[in-house]
Amino acid sequence: MAGGTPKIFIGCGTCGISVGALEVAEAFENGLIKHHLQGEIIKVGCLGICFAEPLVYITKQGNPTICYKNLKPEDAFRIVYNYLIEDDPCFDLAIGTLEMKEGGIPYIPELERFEKEERIILRYAGVIDPEEIRDYIALGGYEALDKALTMLREEIIKEVKISGLRGLGGAGFPAGMKWEECFKAEGHPKYIVCNGDEGDPGAFMDRVVLESSPHQVIEGMAIAGYALGAHQGYVYIRSQYPLAIEKVNHALMLAREHRLLGKDILGKGFDFDIKVYPGAGAFVCGESTALMYSIEGRRPMPRVRPPHSVEKGLFRKPTLLNNVKTFSCIPPILLKGSEWFSKIGTLHSKGTTVFALAGKIRESGLAEVRMGTTLKEVIYQIGGGIKEEKKMKAIQVGGPSGGCIPAQYIDTPVDFDSLKFLGSMMGSGGLIVMDEETCMVDMAKYFLAFTQSESCGKCTFCRIGTKHLLLLLEEITKGEGTLDHLRLLKELSEEIVEGSLCGLGQTAPNPILTTLRYFEEEYVAHVVEKRCPALVCRDLISYLIVYDKCQRSCEHCVLKCPSEAIHPDEKNIKVIDQSKCVKCGICLEVCPKEYRAVMKVSPKIGETHPLPTLPLEGGGITRSA
Repeated sequence: MAGGTPKIFIGCGTCGISVGALEVAEAFENGLIKHHLQGEIIKVGCLGICFAEPLVYITKQGNPTICYKNLKPEDAFRIVYNYLIEDDPCFDLAIGTLEMKEGGIPYIPELERFEKEERIILRYAGVIDPEEIRDYIALGGYEALDKALTMLREEIIKEVKISGLRGLGGAGFPAGMKWEECFKAEGHPKYIVCNGDEGDPGAFMDRVVLESSPHQVIEGMAIAGYALGAHQGYVYIRSQYPLAIEKVNHALMLAREHRLLGKDILGKGFDFDIKVYPGAGAFVCGESTALMYSIEGRRPMPRVRPPHSVEKGLFRKPTLLNNVKTFSCIPPILLKGSEWFSKIGTLHSKGTTVFALAGKIRESGLAEVRMGTTLKEVIYQIGGGIKEEKKMKAIQVGGPSGGCIPAQYIDTPVDFDSLKFLGSMMGSGGLIVMDEETCMVDMAKYFLAFTQSESCGKCTFCRIGTKHLLLLLEEITKGEGTLDHLRLLKELSEEIVEGSLCGLGQTAPNPILTTLRYFEEEYVAHVVEKRCPALVCRDLISYLIVYDKCQRSCEHCVLKCPSEAIHPDEKNIKVIDQSKCVKCGICLEVCPKEYRAVMKVSPKIGETHPLPTLPLEGGGITRSA
């Protein structure tokens, strides 16, 4: 990154663009023009620290590479003048200095998270221009493909097997075993399919890889194509990822121009090409057989297996389907060797995994860690801990079909087997953190509503069973549930797991089963005491105004109440008419903190509302159960 001309790298992945990265880039460009400065603006992908977007790092001769966070256009003008002209680095806008490990892997010493990360899949994310193939080649890109084309096909498959790589799309099936089965399968042509249909709420790992470093996925697919004797590949990307589709298509064009795809790759006599197939965005298309039906132009519904896809997959021909992250691991495995990869991780879970950190966590973004890293390390040392110094209550791992793990198991190592033991799953890598103000019953209802609406309808258990589960949860959160509801929830969930055809139905009840297992007392509070301890379920809470705290001259709540439920009494103190109150909470939000007059309560059945003279906690909110 040295050189005489300053270089300005701007994170222009979807996360950066959504908070103004393109406007910041334009401001830098205008600033350079205004001051007649030479400088190169490079739009890179996402570095993974999404909480700091728009993220910019600048190289200037004789200075370390400085990384700036949360920039606005006016900050860009300031940096151009103060740093590039006056040599003032504007450290008040900086997050740290960006350094590069061996192989061009990014590292910010000031952030503890980078000490815990092991970047294999994200090694080039946020470092290279995804639209410039020379950036990828300069860091060793396509060397693995060149090496593979000189190897026997069986040798490549053996390397993948010895590495211990498991599929990173959720199932965790040994990748080498799948490659071997497809290699031995009879029938031609064979196909290579990359699953980029990332439909989990809060998950964006595949999107970042496709947007930031598409060539490593292309290279991994080309190696697989050569190893298995396939000549055509497909990258299936949901249409809700327009930037990823654009970057991959551009990368494919450049790869063809450099004879890295198409006819006679690198002059070695091997033909292989890749097409992008945009999906409509159905969650069920993340299931392999439904995805293949979608490419064929048929209704995407899972089919009964066997035969498996490696025997009869796309167009009823042998097909290898792996996830974006799985293919991304193939080039480094071939270059550095299977033994190198197999030494990373745990006994039965090798390599790394990428998590999308979301929810009540301070520093959201992506984190790539060794298998075996604990949840505590991921949340507190990489994610910065819980927002507003609140207590962590649970972690939901593995997307909407994953289980909710209580805080008491925070020292659990992250791998396929440990998470399964707790009733959860690795899944695609989504990790949602919940704090003490989360209602676990409501959370189970939220995730089940998603999976129920995304069911393709083929299985009776999934189509009808998840609907009845959702109805049971809705009745519980409305205060209409009984202890029989809890029994039915458990029994029906177990039957849906056993009777569903594909992974959607088989894992949809996980949020219910784990919250019943670890947070049964919350369910009991909802059905027996008719209250929500977390003060979330709207039908089980009330808003009150404390008489001796209400300021008679303040009209905030009266003016903002959408249902006109608040009116002054004979002493001009506001009163909430509970028959009109729609539980929107606006009165609590607008009540000035210094008055602390509005309280939110969830009394037990048979109790009256707490007396208005009870001492209140900060911010106008009293937590009462």
